[in-house]
Amino acid sequence: MNGILSFLKPLNPNPDSKWQKYFKDNEVLLQIDKDVRRLCPDISFFQQATEFPHEKITVYNHLRLHKRVEFSVLNYANVTRKGLGMSKLTLTTKKTNEEYLPLPEGQEAHWEVVERILFIYAMLNPGQSYVQGMNEIVGPIYYTFASNPNNEWREFAEADTFFCFTNLMSEIRDFFIKTLDDSDYGIVGLMNRLMNAVRENDFQLWKQLEQQELKPQFFSFRWLTLLLSQEFPLPDVIRVWDSLFADEKRFTFLLHVCCSIVLRDRILGSDFSTNMKMLQKNLQNTKSIYEIY
Repeated sequence: MNGILSFLKPLNPNPDSKWQKYFKDNEVLLQIDKDVRRLCPDISFFQQATEFPHEKITVYNHLRLHKRVEFSVLNYANVTRKGLGMSKLTLTTKKTNEEYLPLPEGQEAHWEVVERILFIYAMLNPGQSYVQGMNEIVGPIYYTFASNPNNEWREFAEADTFFCFTNLMSEIRDFFIKTLDDSDYGIVGLMNRLMNAVRENDFQLWKQLEQQELKPQFFSFRWLTLLLSQEFPLPDVIRVWDSLFADEKRFTFLLHVCCSIVLRDRILGSDFSTNMKMLQKNLQNTKSIYEIY
């Protein structure tokens, strides 16, 4: 009996304890919670309430996911001493900074739906779990389904998003597995293919990048792992993805798009530091997607 009670204690160090799994799951959930609160900050969509909140939350008042990892108030004290005199204790209360605040009871924001999708995916795929950046992949997918003009389709946006996201991750999951980075199917292999494509299509540009030692790891890692979702406004991302997912050779298509967004004239006429800043920063204000097409 004592053994069973010990096994159920929250501080039980046994790795097979349910509490240990709960705490490990919370570590994953905490990262997801931070990331989804920052999702697409340039639009208000993910802060708005969904028309179809989960029934268990709105009707049965089940605990919301973000409540498991929520820290609303942090208390700390500063102690100051002057010479040999008395010490002064100053108590300070600091509230956490939340980009997307939860909605009132009975409502559920779109970012909470995305949080649930990512957490369920992580629990069903423990070998991969959740990696930062997956939120940027699932965001445009969910937005597309949840903003559909057909009310019947919008109702099943969460399920449709989970299905499509899972299928997409089956193709790009190697990009998020660190042990596969240096393999032909990993992100390093894809970056090497990008530089080979630049060399084949524009040798002068490739030579400039080589001479200035502008490695693809410095600028193309985000382009490729996040499928350009951070380089353009959301409507343009959806336009690119529409062509990307329709192409059977989608990763070759992705490499060609990446080649086209390298600002050739600016790079050829600039030094290393200028080019590094230009390649690493968000490209939304430097080139329109319609210039590519």
